[in-house]
Amino acid sequence: MRDKDKLNIGITCYPSLGGSGVVATELGKLLAERGHQVHFITHSMPFRLTGYHKNIFYHEVEVSDYHVFKYPPYDLSLAAKMAQVANMQKLDVLHVHYAIPHAVCAYLAKGMVERPLKVVTTLHGTDITILAHNESMADLIRLGINGSDAVTAVSNDLIRETQERLHITRPIDLTYNFVDKRVYYPRDCSRYRCDFAPKGEKILMHVSNFRPVKRISDVVDVFRRVNEEVPSRLVFIGEGPELGKTMARVREYGLEERVLFLGKQDEVAELLSVADIMLLTSEKESFGLVALEAMACGVPTVGTTAGGIPEVVKHGETGFLSDIGDTDSMADDCIRLLTDPTLYARVSANCTKRSQTVFCNDLIMETYEDIYYRILGREREQVVRERVCAVE
Repeated sequence: MRDKDKLNIGITCYPSLGGSGVVATELGKLLAERGHQVHFITHSMPFRLTGYHKNIFYHEVEVSDYHVFKYPPYDLSLAAKMAQVANMQKLDVLHVHYAIPHAVCAYLAKGMVERPLKVVTTLHGTDITILAHNESMADLIRLGINGSDAVTAVSNDLIRETQERLHITRPIDLTYNFVDKRVYYPRDCSRYRCDFAPKGEKILMHVSNFRPVKRISDVVDVFRRVNEEVPSRLVFIGEGPELGKTMARVREYGLEERVLFLGKQDEVAELLSVADIMLLTSEKESFGLVALEAMACGVPTVGTTAGGIPEVVKHGETGFLSDIGDTDSMADDCIRLLTDPTLYARVSANCTKRSQTVFCNDLIMETYEDIYYRILGREREQVVRERVCAVE
C-alpha cells in the first residue's frame, strides 16, 4: 500500500462479549495489517485485542466521578476522548459501531476537533430492532445516523428496518459481517470430541449472550427431540440473563448428563469445529455472526428465519431454517442432517465455500476501505479484487 493510501482510523465499539465488538476488533486488526494506524477508543480493552499488534493503539475512556453526577456521564467522557484522540493522532476517520451512544458521541466529537474528521457509523441491530422502538431514543439514533458521513449496516434486512422505522432516506451501505479465514476453517478437533461426546455421540452447539431474544428454551426443546432419535450431546457457550432458566429446563427434562455449559469463551474457532450442528433459534437477529463462524468451520446451522439469518444461511444449501418457535421442524432438520452422511457432506462443503466468498475478510475489509476513501474524497491505486478468496 502506498503511503498516501494509509489512514489514521479511530474505532469505538462495545469491547465486551458480543458480535459487534468482535467484528469491530477483527476489522481493526485487518486494517492495521494493511498499514493503516488504528486507534481503539473504548472503556476497556476489546476482548479480541490480545497481545501486541503493529499499528494498533488503545485509548481508555475514563469516566468522571464528580459528586454532583447521580450517574457517571460515560457518553460525555467518550465524546471528549474521541475529540482528544482525533486531535492528537490526526485521525482521518472515526468508525463507530452502534448508533447509541457511539454515533451521537462521534457527532459531538466532530464538533470539537480542530481538523476535518469524517464519521462512519455501522449499525449492528439492537440499536434499531429494540432501542428505536422508544421514541425518545429514536430521535437520538436518527441524529447519530444523519450526522454521520457514511452509514453501513450488516444486512439488507437491517437496512430495510432502519429506513422504515426511523424514516431514514439517506443511503446506507451494506457491509456484511465477516470471518478471518486464517482463524475460522474446518480443523481436526477429535481430542475435544472425546471430552464432549465420549461415546461418539453427535454434538449440537449454541453460542450466545443468553438474552431472551435468543429463545434458548427452544434450543433445549430441539435437542430433546433430536436426542430421542440420534444419541447426542448439547454444548452451550456463553453467559447471560437466561442461563439460570436454561439450566432449570435442562434439569426438568432430565438431560443434565447430556448437556455441557462451557461459559464464556473468548476464542471459539476450535470449539466450533467440534460441533456437528449449530443451533440458532433467535426471534431477532440482524445478522447471526455465530452462524457465519460455524459455517466457516464447515458446520451447518439449523435455525430460524429471523432478521438477517436467511442472508447468511441459505436454506437447503448451508443449513436449514424454520419459522420462529417451530422446534419440531428444526429438530426434524437436525435429524435429517445427522442421519444422512451424503447430505451432511454436501451442506458442510457448501458452508465452507460460502464463507470464503460472500463473507471473505479481504473483500469486506476492502469494502470498508472504499467507504473511507469515498467520504474523504481520495483516490487510491486501483485494486483488482478477487471475489473468491482461496483458502490459505
